[in-house]
Amino acid sequence: MFDPIFNLKGKRVLITGGAGSLGTLITSAFVERGASVVVQDLNANRLEEVINSIPDSSGKLFSLTSDLSSAEECKRTVEDASKLLDGLDIVINTAGINRRKLIEDVTPEDFDAIVSVNMRAIYFISQASHPIMKKGGGGVIVNMSSLSARYSFNTISVYAATKAAVSSITRSSAREWARDKIRVNCIEPSVIKTDFTKPLWGEPHRTKWFDETTPIGRLSAPDEIIGAVIFLATDASSYITGQSIVIDGGILSGGDWDSYKDN
Repeated sequence: MFDPIFNLKGKRVLITGGAGSLGTLITSAFVERGASVVVQDLNANRLEEVINSIPDSSGKLFSLTSDLSSAEECKRTVEDASKLLDGLDIVINTAGINRRKLIEDVTPEDFDAIVSVNMRAIYFISQASHPIMKKGGGGVIVNMSSLSARYSFNTISVYAATKAAVSSITRSSAREWARDKIRVNCIEPSVIKTDFTKPLWGEPHRTKWFDETTPIGRLSAPDEIIGAVIFLATDASSYITGQSIVIDGGILSGGDWDSYKDN
């Protein structure tokens, strides 16, 4: 049995970027808790795998293939999801891309591609969701930002800038839409151990850096993010809006200035 304040039964949910490792886990967790879910992704084959991987989802799980780099496609995605679900209560924005390059190597095409998915898509998905949620009496939006909104690394300058924008968009939309009973929050995780981040944790020297810099001593697993998403999507967080929850294993809590004392 689930605590009533964490109840998702009957909630109508759109999850963007849902065919990724994290999106799949979020989709499964929401369906398991009784939500009806539309999962969106650009990759139709991976969407089919997600649908097939979640048991007992008959009548509760739908898929949409769309390219969120287009504002028009964002609007269509939200409208189609609302039609499939007969409304919309919750939107989880997880769609994102990256191209890891030094600043001097970033092309205008790289810049536009990252911004279009990581920033513009969240903006226009949220914009399209607003009137539907307002008409329905309210709703919740949870955006996936990143620790890089606060703590950047080399080769991710554009990605970090878009994630800072996501956190800012979260605050702006939370302030404007509070009167419509729509709560908007975001999550700023450190590197999550997924296929998307494998170029980072797959390099031994980078894994060593994270293990030694993170107080908890390791990267997070995808399922360690799920609790925060459920918390922000349910009445458990009914008085929280415009906030960013950092999930970083303690990186921002500070450093150990004696760690190299005996080296």
